[in-house]
This record gives sequence, C-alpha cells and structure tokens, in this order.
Amino acid sequence: MDPAPTPFPAPDDTPDPDFEGIKYREMPHSIEAEQALLGAILVNNEAYDKVSEFLSADHFYEPLHARIFEAVAQLVVGGHLATPVTLKAFFERDSALADVGGPAYLARLAAAAVATPHARDYGRAIYDLAVRRELIRLGEDITATAEDTPIDLPPTQQIENAEAALYNLAEKGRYEGGFIPFKNSLTGALDMAAAAYQREGQLSGLSTGLRDLDAKLGGLQSSDLIILAGRPSMGKTALATNIAFNAAKAFRTEIDENGREKVADGGVVAFFSLEMSAEQLATRLLAEHSGISSEKIRRGEITADEFGQLREATELLQSIPLYIDHTGGIAISTLAARARRLKRQVGLQLIVVDYLQLVTSSGKNQDNRVQEVTAITTGLKALAKELNVPIMALSQLSRQVEARDDKRPQLSDLRESGSIEQDADVVMFVYREEYYLLRSEPSEGTPEHLKWQEDCTRAHGKAEVIVGKQRHGPTGRVELQFQANLTRFGDLDHFHQSYDGP
Repeated sequence: MDPAPTPFPAPDDTPDPDFEGIKYREMPHSIEAEQALLGAILVNNEAYDKVSEFLSADHFYEPLHARIFEAVAQLVVGGHLATPVTLKAFFERDSALADVGGPAYLARLAAAAVATPHARDYGRAIYDLAVRRELIRLGEDITATAEDTPIDLPPTQQIENAEAALYNLAEKGRYEGGFIPFKNSLTGALDMAAAAYQREGQLSGLSTGLRDLDAKLGGLQSSDLIILAGRPSMGKTALATNIAFNAAKAFRTEIDENGREKVADGGVVAFFSLEMSAEQLATRLLAEHSGISSEKIRRGEITADEFGQLREATELLQSIPLYIDHTGGIAISTLAARARRLKRQVGLQLIVVDYLQLVTSSGKNQDNRVQEVTAITTGLKALAKELNVPIMALSQLSRQVEARDDKRPQLSDLRESGSIEQDADVVMFVYREEYYLLRSEPSEGTPEHLKWQEDCTRAHGKAEVIVGKQRHGPTGRVELQFQANLTRFGDLDHFHQSYDGP
C-alpha cells in the first residue's frame, strides 16, 4: 500500500534520479514540522507568540522556511497581520519560492496548518532538531581538531574550548556571535528598566544587601567586571563575603507568565577562594550571621546559648545557594569551565574571585606578570559577558598607598593597574581610617593625643567604599558600618552620611 501523499511537495525534495537507491547521511530535520508550524502561524498569528520565546529563523533547516518565519516575525512584531496575502510582497522575487509554485505555496502552507494549541510542540521539535544539527557540527569540529592538533593547542585547552562551545549550545541552542538588530538591544534595555522599576529598591542589578552601596551602583550589573581593591586588613574579603552571603540569602524564584521558573531576587553565587580554605570562609560567615566572633568560634570559647546561635546560623547557611571553590592558584580557563558547569547545573547569578593576583593564566605569558594579569582580567571580563553575570574580583594595592599622608586608595595604586583599570567596569576601594589611626598614637598628654582621640572616636566602627570608576554611573564615596570582631559590613544608622568625595 502506497503512503498517503503530502498536500504539496517540500522545497528541494524532488528525488534526483542520479542518486536513486543510494543512501547518504542527512542532517536531522523535518520539513513537514516546519510546514505545519508556518501554516499554523499564517492561519492564527497567536501561534507565533507560543514559539517566539525560543524559536528563531536560524532553527529552520529549509532556508525558504527560515525566510518565511523571519518575514512573519517582522509583521507580527510590528503589529501587522501575517497571512499568505500580506507575505506575498516579501517574496515576489524569491527564486526558491518560485520553484515550489510561487505565492501559492504560502496558501498551501496555511491549508496544511496544525491547530494553534499544538504549535508549541511543533516549534519545540524544530528547535530540538536544530540543536541536534549543531551537536553534530560541534562533534565534527572536535574530531577534526583532535586529529590535526596545532602545536600550540594542548589537549586540556581543546577540552575547555569544547566545553565552552557545549555550554553555549546548552544555553541558547545555537552559537553566539554575529550581529544583533538594534531593536533587540532596545527591547532588552527596556526590559531591564521595567524590572528595576518593579523590583524593591528599584535596582537594575543584583543587590549587595547594603543600602547606600546599592544606591551608588544600582546593584551589581550583569556582564560587569567589578574590581574590589584594598590594602591588607582593610576588609576587602569581608566585604566580598558579606555581598556574596547577602545575594545567596535573598535568592528567590517565581514562575513567569509562560510557566517557567525565573530568579525573582538574589542569586546563586560561586565564590572562588584562592587564599582562604572553605572552612575559614565558612567560619567567617558563621561569625557574621551568629554574632559570635570567629576567634571565639575557632577556640571553642562559647556558651551553651552561643552554641544554639551557631546551630541556627548553620541551618540557615546550609540552605543558601553559595558554592565555594578553594583551589589554590586556579587557572583562568579552569575557573571559567567550572563557572559554566555550575550555571548549567544549578544556575548562576554572581561570581566572586578572591583574589585576582592568585589566578594564573593558561598562556605563555607567565614570566611576564603584567601580560599575565592582562590575560586574566580580559578572560574574566569575557566570562562575565558570556555568562551574563557580574564578576567581583578582589585585587591587591601597591605599597605606595602607605607613603602618602592621605591613605585613601586611587586608581593608580592598583597593581598592574593598566589592564585592571581598562577591563573593569567598576573599580571600588575599601578604606578604614580607624586602622591607620590606631597605629599612629601620639604621646599621651599632648595636644596631638587629644586630637587623635577625637579622630578615633569619629572613625570608630566606620569604613568607606570608594567608587573610583563606574562606566554606568557616578563615582564617589559610601560610608558603611564595620564590626571588626565579626568582619561584618552593614548600613550606618539613620543618621549616617553617604557623601561624594572630591
């Protein structure tokens, strides 16, 4: 019994007598699914809304179908009706359409339409087939590279390149790159503004959990590289830990109008602690949240009540999505691969790297520290854009700060400052005047000692975050509260002052 005939021939689907009886490999595709979906959209444009969030013209196997879908999208998004009649003007000179019957092909598509409720299923089938084609192409590229390996491309780098390509495919279903229509960028900017308007605190980025710092930055912006620098003992690790904890603690998801889960607040945080162990970092977080100093926790000098506080803090910390990697001297390529993997498996909204100078590069510039740091900062900025998350990287400052009377850091104090300052979207410095005052006590009984006591009282329990660079907003200073025994930063009381510096 012969199979039932299709309503119309598919483009380029006529058997070639020269290849009759010869089987050859074809990429996965379904011309019938593409025809059925296009027909559904032409009959009822609401079908386009069911697939537009995940399907694009690039996912169609047949080029003619891709052009038809693109024309339909242009009409529907512009508020016009997409029908065989309105599409006719787009294809009057299209030779591929002429080969399959001209504008009558559009009418036959509509005649073969599936019901609108099934449009999403057909769209998903087309999408999945497109991903399978990309997987095949990716596998062929990996095989070709492995078979004919360049001398300067070690196997580890090939694996990382393949993992990056697989990540991009898993995230988008197609490779990154190429031009993006400006109207798409405008839509994204408007969506960001709408989200900021609706979000508590009206932040466009991820909240740091610190009111005045959020007001200065608008939150931590996706795809930004944020450098947090300071001299030893200023509290840069403590501030980064506080921000990471605040973001993870606030993590909350909700279901959007399409039935998909999305992040409503906070986020999953990856903390690369290259200097401190995971246990040391956990002790700091326990101290911060329980209100018991880390020194007492380490020595076990706690009361029964304090032990109960520790237990409660531990239960909370166990539930937050904070992931710590304490591999020392991690390579930037390895860091990137692990971040991609975490985002693919559980999601990711913030990366913290403590600290920049302990990361190593994967290239040949390890004998030249300036070139190596350049490769690292460039890699971190590229990763922030790829994963669309903010990356906060801590950095050391040079000793020239100590030689000045005013020890507030400046951009020129950054080690290897050229590349760090250039690649960073935001540069912040942590400064605590109290630290320097306590180490410069004049002789007792002198007028200088009285002035010193007044200065110590004024500076006690306070810290400054100096925003030295910000691509998206103002620079200046923000005052915070600092509890040294808990290594905890917080907002000042209602009488606090958040001021801009010169």
